[in-house]
Amino acid sequence: MRARVFPDHWSLLFGQIAFYSFVVILLSGVVLTVFYEPSADHVVYDGPYAPLHGVPMSRALDSTMAITFEVRGGLLMRQVHHWATLIMMAAITLHLLRLFFTAGFRRPRRLNWLVVFGLLVVTLGAGLTGTSLPDDMASGTSLAVLDGVLQATPFIGSELSALLFGGPFPGDVIAWFYPLHVVVLPAVLVALFVIGAVLALKHKPAQPAGPGRTEDTVVGRPAIVAAVKSFGLFCFVTAVSLLMAATATINPVWLYGPADPANASAGVGPAWYLAFLDGSLRLAPGWEFVWWGRTFSLAVLLPVAACTLFLALVAVYPFLEERLTGDRRDHHLLERPRDNPTRTGIGVAGITFYGVLWAAAGADTMAVFFQLSVNSLLHVFQVLLILGPPAAFVITRRLCTGLQERNAGIVQHGIETGQVIRLPDGGYVEKHRPVDAVRRWQLIGASGENRAIPPTSDVKHDGAA
Repeated sequence: MRARVFPDHWSLLFGQIAFYSFVVILLSGVVLTVFYEPSADHVVYDGPYAPLHGVPMSRALDSTMAITFEVRGGLLMRQVHHWATLIMMAAITLHLLRLFFTAGFRRPRRLNWLVVFGLLVVTLGAGLTGTSLPDDMASGTSLAVLDGVLQATPFIGSELSALLFGGPFPGDVIAWFYPLHVVVLPAVLVALFVIGAVLALKHKPAQPAGPGRTEDTVVGRPAIVAAVKSFGLFCFVTAVSLLMAATATINPVWLYGPADPANASAGVGPAWYLAFLDGSLRLAPGWEFVWWGRTFSLAVLLPVAACTLFLALVAVYPFLEERLTGDRRDHHLLERPRDNPTRTGIGVAGITFYGVLWAAAGADTMAVFFQLSVNSLLHVFQVLLILGPPAAFVITRRLCTGLQERNAGIVQHGIETGQVIRLPDGGYVEKHRPVDAVRRWQLIGASGENRAIPPTSDVKHDGAA
């Protein structure tokens, strides 16, 4: 039966949204590649945008300006490309969170988790290389930060920077980033999507627990119906991307001007999906020490180490949980977050850690907007980074346990009706309504026994608590 139908749940659409956004990115990227010049050679701008007349800039930025103001539909394609990237990144992130909180990463789908994580990391790389190609002031400032991080790497920092930039900063990073962004990273993404599709067809997506659903039985839609709905979703994702591109300006390079190593743009931060890296740099203490005649800056090493460790733990979590719990069985039923308080607490703690770093990236903008001291605001974020994750773990775990106890009470005693009856001995009790099989599954989920219950069967109760 698992081979004839596919589970049908809204949360399973995140992976499809990510893929269809990628298709939109590829199509718009092909159009942009035709007109873009990946060259750092300098020219003097003489295009239709008057405020930059006579300003020296690279051919990369000059061609980007031409795409924006001279190519018919060029600005639309640029913005479709950018907005679809943001949609893809958001969809992959939500898909990864869904797999985590519902235990969709357990055997036999551990490789699926690694594929989705690989999509996340490669898309981050594609976003970083793509935003650097216009060679405007915003991307130039981001590259200056990247150069500082590379230079702070012990022993090999200068060599890494020279390798990336083709010599002293700023060098010719476009010559290195362009083939990565246009050929290498898209090819890797295509390979990962293909692997993910093969694995999905092999194992089928896991389904939420419910009446009629077991580890060997799927309740869903036929393949033809799923295919038609999937095509409709593609049309919807494309339409949303076009609507956003046509109505909301994003990455206005004409306002930033050409990149200049001697200057930095004010009020411009990294893309939201890269903000946690910038936030970690802002929150790190300015410590350094000298060893073997070299200066080591912990202000850079600690953030890099912390973010790398965080991503590594995300990648290997399914294997760690399996080793610690000893659960090596195949699972085709998902768990509700409340059914595993420890895992859910760990997930919320991780989200809190990421969220504090993400918010810290905008500390300067917050300080200006709310008229606060930026240093005081950073101190608050430092405290939250240390105390926030443990507090989030404890609170979340307690909430999940409380929800389990509440649901167990409803299953045992029934649903309160608000009707109070008088007993023969003069006492008063509230009348409870028994719960049926469907409601029972909704309440106890995977915490009960994973056996099929006919949707029409009723759970017998005595009618009162």
